[in-house]
Amino acid sequence: MKTQKNPLWKKILIIPAIAIGIIILFFQQQGRESPQQNPFTEPTINVRVIEVPMVNVIPRALAYGNIQPDTVWEAVAEVSGKIVEKHPQLKQGMILKSGELLLRIDPTDYQLAIAQSKANLQSIQAQRNELKIKEQNTRLSLKIEKKVLKVAQKELDRQRQLLKRKVVSTDAADKQERTVLAQTQQVQSLQNTLNLIPAERQVLKAQLAVAQTQLDSAKINLERTTIRLPFDARIAQVNIEKNQFTQQGKVLVVADSIDVAEVPAQIAMQNVRHLLHPSSKIDISNLPKVFGLSATVRIRQGDFKIEWPGRFVRASDAVDPQTRTLSIVIAVDNSYRQAIPGIRPPLIKNMFVEVELRGKPHPDRLIIPRSAIHNKQVYIVNQESRLEKRSLDIEFFQSNFIAVKNGLKKGDVVIVSDLIPAIEGMLLKPVVDTKMTEALLNEAQGKGELK
Repeated sequence: MKTQKNPLWKKILIIPAIAIGIIILFFQQQGRESPQQNPFTEPTINVRVIEVPMVNVIPRALAYGNIQPDTVWEAVAEVSGKIVEKHPQLKQGMILKSGELLLRIDPTDYQLAIAQSKANLQSIQAQRNELKIKEQNTRLSLKIEKKVLKVAQKELDRQRQLLKRKVVSTDAADKQERTVLAQTQQVQSLQNTLNLIPAERQVLKAQLAVAQTQLDSAKINLERTTIRLPFDARIAQVNIEKNQFTQQGKVLVVADSIDVAEVPAQIAMQNVRHLLHPSSKIDISNLPKVFGLSATVRIRQGDFKIEWPGRFVRASDAVDPQTRTLSIVIAVDNSYRQAIPGIRPPLIKNMFVEVELRGKPHPDRLIIPRSAIHNKQVYIVNQESRLEKRSLDIEFFQSNFIAVKNGLKKGDVVIVSDLIPAIEGMLLKPVVDTKMTEALLNEAQGKGELK
């Protein structure tokens, strides 16, 4: 078999087509302009900034705790007996006024004890009167007997003279001597009686004191049969009913005062330091004044918020070893009197509350938002509008801002927006965030809520 070859004339026809394509391509290239090269422009990044302000900072901190009454009163039975009277409103949760009679214990035994003590006093007083009369009579008798003794002694002397002259017998002289001795014995007996009267008077005086003490004790026990409320209070417990017998020492009623409520609020130790003024001098006799703290007690329930003014009264004697918090006791006065039904409830025991503490102002502090800190550094826009990273010495933190001790000066431009990546020296276009500046100043000056 033979292979058929293409004719030569077919190959020659391809050459004009190629030539025409080259000519068209040439004219197209001639009509085009050569590309122009633009000059290099460094990219800029928009950032939000604030100028570092210098303000008087009011230090604030939040603490939390449960409401407790300032005074818890326990009515303890000081005498035994049956309960014969009970206040009709003596029930848990009721509010009673100061001086209300809560309970009365049967007073019969103690009334009898008073009557017996009075009778003993009258008896002893009568004995004292009798002793006084006895003393008077004895003195008169002694005076008479001394005169009789004097006469008998003279008669004895006369008898002895007569005996020497043998005018009278020895028996007559001896008889007179016996008379003198008997009279002497009578005088001595009366004198002894008088000598014992002061001792008898002391005995009666002591007996009188004992009887008076018994009477006073009986009167006190009679007063103890009535149990009255010492102050306006809310009843917390009732442990006795009418006609029940109570032993001495039993707790009958527990009541909580309503004039002052206390909050043992727990505050973190790192927040305590900046609340205290650096120039504070410790005066242990007046710690509330030294600390200079003011307080606001607050209840939050969703959008519902109620506040009471509080006052710092004392601090705990120790730090909680588990939570590392310090308990600061805040008092709120007359929360029940400020209560409005349905709008403003009173502060009830164990109610959970928030406490905002404020210290004395720290003057002339440089502050920046807390969000502007990046690993203890802050991003600054320098005079060439370029990023500069600067390390800070922080004085204290507070909620959304910090007080700077060293590393910034007033008027420095601090970046407050997120900058990723943050390359030192990069070109920036700062935009002042006026809202953040205003919010920062308000918070530092104690305006608005602390979060």
